[in-house]
Amino acid sequence: MRKLFISMLLLCTTSAMAEDSKNDWVNTTISDATIEKVQTAKYAYKKCVSDEMQKTSYQQQDTRNATEAIIKQCEPILAKMRDVYAEAKVPGVISDRHLKQLRMQTTREVLQGMMFSEASRKTGQK
Repeated sequence: MRKLFISMLLLCTTSAMAEDSKNDWVNTTISDATIEKVQTAKYAYKKCVSDEMQKTSYQQQDTRNATEAIIKQCEPILAKMRDVYAEAKVPGVISDRHLKQLRMQTTREVLQGMMFSEASRKTGQK
């Protein structure tokens, strides 16, 4: 019985080690030119969002609706970053994850800014 238990334990640890080797990190490199293109596209996206936030038409809307409209307005510029990643042959999962992270972070910042702006307008009205 003891030999059976030990052999089962060894079998399980051997298969677990084989699984781990499949999930090992494989270091990849992205050229400096590609990184510069991504940074340029990110700057253009943030600039678009900033410019859209300054428009007075969004000041009268609900902050959540205004944030959604601003993000949708600048989405084509964010798509250019996807093209840069595709050109550099970055796997889609990685580029999508980065774009999602950037979009969510920017959305939070815009919502926070719009809420702050609305609160300061309301305080000035009283």
